[in-house]
Amino acid sequence: MAEAAVQAGCRFFAGYPITPQNEVPEYMSKRMPQVGGVFVQAESEIAAINMIFGASAAGARCMTSSSSPGVSLKQEGISYIAAAELPCLIANMQRGGPGLGNIRASQADYFQAVKGGGHGDYRLIVLAPASLQELYNLTMNAFDWADYYRNPVMILGDGILGQMAEPVEILPYEPILELPEKDFVLDGCKGRKPRVVKTLILKPADGLIAHNEHLQEKYKRIESELSLCEEYQTTDAEIVIAAYGITARIAKGAVRMARAKGIAAGLIRPITLWPFPNEPFISAAKTASQMLVVEMSHGQFIEDVKLAVNGQCPVEFLGKGGGWYPTEEIILEKIESMAAASATAVKGKL
Repeated sequence: MAEAAVQAGCRFFAGYPITPQNEVPEYMSKRMPQVGGVFVQAESEIAAINMIFGASAAGARCMTSSSSPGVSLKQEGISYIAAAELPCLIANMQRGGPGLGNIRASQADYFQAVKGGGHGDYRLIVLAPASLQELYNLTMNAFDWADYYRNPVMILGDGILGQMAEPVEILPYEPILELPEKDFVLDGCKGRKPRVVKTLILKPADGLIAHNEHLQEKYKRIESELSLCEEYQTTDAEIVIAAYGITARIAKGAVRMARAKGIAAGLIRPITLWPFPNEPFISAAKTASQMLVVEMSHGQFIEDVKLAVNGQCPVEFLGKGGGWYPTEEIILEKIESMAAASATAVKGKL
């Protein structure tokens, strides 16, 4: 992720240490000076996110990274950045909570990420990679989406993704969009009219209300243009698993095991958690008899799945918080019990 950011032109990083993402600031402390960038180990997470506000306002491609409690501390600044429509990348390698919790992986920050964890009505573009190659690729793309939509982007990973090792192809950066000029940048007037970047808008009707309406129109546009999702063996699936990130990678193995036992299972893996890819779930609900949501929390992602399915098929749940990891075998056991219950129900009707 850190190298992908460098390749994409990130030249300012501010962060504060917290496990399990300390390798990111450690790496950036070495790489930023090598490419003419700036690395700051801030005095706190609150300071770091406000430095990102300033760097973005000055026109730099910039990022910060942290893990769950640290991202909580950044929430006020994230709301400011979203309100000011400043592009940046925020990475959260989630750990077990609530509170300080532990350093095992978790997915319990889903609500915080996709529902706007700070104050006010705002949205982040939220990306959930399931492999290190995807983490690399999505990180480079994230900077383009941030600039294109003038919106902060969050990489929502977890402690497993943050601590694992696997081969990655280090690809050169290639823009995926034609990016607009940064006509908001505070770089000195130089003969032009002064610019102001602020989030305090005291006038209501033609001020803050109008700004909110502008933001909501932008979010509708993002929803209509940006949706990433992987579907695996869903065409004939009777039981469709819904999972994201590292959990979906484990679930894919469980699908293969279920197929080997004659159970028609499939997987839907959202890659953009916001905007949420509703269409694959709507389609699956029309043909599948059941859906199973697997997540490393006590149930957050499931709410968006249920909203998309809209009662068209039953939705079961498998998950725990606090650092619980699913295995292929645990997921397979749940699939088998769902398949058996479904067969019994059909027999009863006959």
